[in-house]
Amino acid sequence: MLPTFVIGLREGLEAALIVSILATFLRRNGASLRGLWLGVGAGVALSVAVGVILHVIEAGLPQAKQEAMETVIGLVAVFFVTGMVFWMRTHARFMKRDLESAAAGALKSGTTTALAVMAFLAVLREGFETAVFLLATFQTAGSAPSAVFGAAAGIVAAVVLGWGMYRGGVKLNLQRFFSITGFFLILVAAGLVLNAFRTGHEAGWVTVGQGRTVDLTWLAPAGSIRSALFSGVLGIPRDPRVIEVIAWAAYLVPMLLITFLPARVRPGQVLAQRLRVVGATVAVVAAVVLLFAVPTPKADLPATAPLQGSGEATIAIDGTTAVLAADGKSIQLTGDGTTWTAKHTGDRPSTLDITTLLTYTGNRVPVGLDVHSAPGPYQASWVDHTSVTATTYGDRLVDASTTGSVVLTLSGGGLTSPRVMTLDPANWQVDPAYAAKATAAVASAEATAHDRLLWSRWVPIALLATALLLLVQVVRNTRRAPLRAPRAPVTEGTTHVDSLT
Repeated sequence: MLPTFVIGLREGLEAALIVSILATFLRRNGASLRGLWLGVGAGVALSVAVGVILHVIEAGLPQAKQEAMETVIGLVAVFFVTGMVFWMRTHARFMKRDLESAAAGALKSGTTTALAVMAFLAVLREGFETAVFLLATFQTAGSAPSAVFGAAAGIVAAVVLGWGMYRGGVKLNLQRFFSITGFFLILVAAGLVLNAFRTGHEAGWVTVGQGRTVDLTWLAPAGSIRSALFSGVLGIPRDPRVIEVIAWAAYLVPMLLITFLPARVRPGQVLAQRLRVVGATVAVVAAVVLLFAVPTPKADLPATAPLQGSGEATIAIDGTTAVLAADGKSIQLTGDGTTWTAKHTGDRPSTLDITTLLTYTGNRVPVGLDVHSAPGPYQASWVDHTSVTATTYGDRLVDASTTGSVVLTLSGGGLTSPRVMTLDPANWQVDPAYAAKATAAVASAEATAHDRLLWSRWVPIALLATALLLLVQVVRNTRRAPLRAPRAPVTEGTTHVDSLT
């Protein structure tokens, strides 16, 4: 409830502030307010429609696509709140002057249509941002009804404050208000960044950095007020993952420093340029170190795998083909480097005498075959339904087995008609205990290696991008420095928004 209340209050008050300034100016100049209110109403209606449409679209999507849309909405909301904080930080000081200047120009043209359009666009912008931001916050809220109530209460409070400022009865320290709410919204936006990486993982977009960091169950037990604060307000789950913590800190720390670092401790232009160069250098060095220093673990498997009962199996891989040696046979396999198959286990003789036949039947005379009247040799026709499967890791065998049966048709050799029989060949498999242990070792190594991609690839890429951004700022500021006129020093505590009366 608290995050949505602050969002509704903050966004609503920004729109109410603009409308109040325009309405006050029109009232002073004896102009009609009808067009202004029409623009406000149209902006509110369109903003509500945007929020409803986004909600309906999301509700009609499958689960994976819902997660994907939640990720996009969350990132868009973070973009909006970041831009809003920066805009109010740099433009709020002269908001009243700029708006009144534009309103004066509109009145000189003899129409208030331009003012109605200004009000419409102002309300639409804040309303659209509010719709997206609230929708993203609803997704992380523990209770949807309380979140909706909080948003409605915040908007109503903003409207009341805006009306009071218009009538002249409410005086508000806007600098302090925007500072406090800006700090809170940065915390909420950082939680949305974290949640976007979680929903991005559930959507299949973020697959690295999923190792667990800390268990916050003790700090925010389910159903407690602390849980509502951490999870509902700040968007911090009880089991944050590595990439979520990195993304949360990468957004929160720079935003707080840029927004709230006191002017008296900010570096001057020359020192700031040097710090940018140093920062870019450190980022490049760190990226190179991570690229080459982060190890990729591998499972250590023996060269041979034991068979169930007795014997061993080995495999030799050459591209997309392999030769499996097991149970005294060499079997040709094809595969993709990890999974291998074969549809038959080798050639069999086309002629069988009784002795050779018994080796295939386990020294048992097949039912219906009279070896005295039909002593052989026989013509043999084989239909092989056996298959061999194998799983490898690198050039080592993880698991392998053969299954199926062989259909043998005998004719000739004294038989008056063909005899069909099904043979169960000596099926074999890698020892199950070894296969389970090897599979677990491979899964653990691959999971660790996949998580380390975050540090060996993605973090270096982010560091190099940061270094590039810093260097671009250095070059741009160097080129602009001769053209930049000296500015008068800004005294801290100056009110950012002029009085409305």
